[in-house]
Amino acid sequence: MNIKCFRLAIVLLIGQLSIAQNTISEIQIEGNKRTKTGFLKRLAYVKVGSDLDSTDIASDVRRFRLLPSVASASFTTEKLDNNTYKLTYKVVENFAIIPGLNVSQDVNEDLAYRLSLFDFNLFGQNQIIGGFYSKNVFDSYGVFWEAPNLFTRKWGIGLNYQNNVLQQPIFFEDERDVNYKFNARAFEFRVFYEHNFNNRIELGFNIANEDYDYLDGNLPSDIPEHLSLNRFSIIGEYEYNNITNEYQYVEGFRSVFTFNLTASAEGNTELLKNFFIGRNDFEYFKRIGDKGNWANRLRLGYATNDTTPFAPFALDNQLNIRGVGNVIDRGTASIVLNTEYRHTVFEKGWFALQTNAFIDAGTWQDPGGELEDLVQGNNTSLFTGLGLRFIHKRIFNAVFRIDYGISLGNKANNGVVFGIGQYF
Repeated sequence: MNIKCFRLAIVLLIGQLSIAQNTISEIQIEGNKRTKTGFLKRLAYVKVGSDLDSTDIASDVRRFRLLPSVASASFTTEKLDNNTYKLTYKVVENFAIIPGLNVSQDVNEDLAYRLSLFDFNLFGQNQIIGGFYSKNVFDSYGVFWEAPNLFTRKWGIGLNYQNNVLQQPIFFEDERDVNYKFNARAFEFRVFYEHNFNNRIELGFNIANEDYDYLDGNLPSDIPEHLSLNRFSIIGEYEYNNITNEYQYVEGFRSVFTFNLTASAEGNTELLKNFFIGRNDFEYFKRIGDKGNWANRLRLGYATNDTTPFAPFALDNQLNIRGVGNVIDRGTASIVLNTEYRHTVFEKGWFALQTNAFIDAGTWQDPGGELEDLVQGNNTSLFTGLGLRFIHKRIFNAVFRIDYGISLGNKANNGVVFGIGQYF
């Protein structure tokens, strides 16, 4: 074979390979009513002209399922001609305008509640807008707007303003407890960047004014009745997300690292220290049979370890240990493990009822203390309990939960914890 014939054979072979390659010539999305078709196509990696690759298509399906406006998603392919295919994504939408009501006890064991209203699918593009009002001894409110995919599939921004007023118990080394009225007014701006379906970054700043006003308790002579501080903080978050979900069932692994670094502050900085606060949540979910779900969260937190009664990590019912009480201790480092088994005992149409059995364990480092505090028995909490989940499968995050926790350690606490959404 001469050189010309060889070259011709190579050209013909390449041509045959290109002809034989299966490509997508048409993409259709069905089932979306409020969510814009153009928005879903912009999020998808698979485009008209892409190779027919089931792995890429499955990634798009997973991405759609993670959207607040989507309860479930699937796909079908249809061969047309000349090795071209029509790809159809089928989505089941969530109702995404969500009122919320959380009821609990405040630190005085009186009624506390939080009312909220959020739209998780503003303009049909999964932008979030909404606000809350809460009564927890004092009145608080906040307003939020987030558009994670405002500019492109990868880039977006978010804004929020919060005025949180709480009664904060402060703990001193001589076991004296003092109550302060804490008022924090904060404006926050964030930029969102989604590198790919698994990796997402947030970076922004927070401007806040914080006031502490003495309410009651045996106040040490060297602690003032009023403290005030203006802060400028750099905030950030990195999330690795390999979670898949199908209605109330979740499977996979997620890691979320958040930090808050005070860049400048003025005011009572001797007591209200400039903190670096870092926290990482590791979450692992596993399907067990058709009806079961094993859920786990390991939460590691560390802050600048100054000796101050105003430490950032709180031991609390709603945050980490169910049944322990409302803000009963504070620390500058913490390790918390939550594990629970969820089982669907009834499911019909839009409704599902889950039961769950859980174990919550945690340990704290005292302000100014040593890392050894994390393994000392008097700084640990161990609780177990049972709960119920009332789930609306067609409304985003519409899970009403009730848990009852009982101490397994030296604490005598037990109690009921209510909330909206899964505990984690």
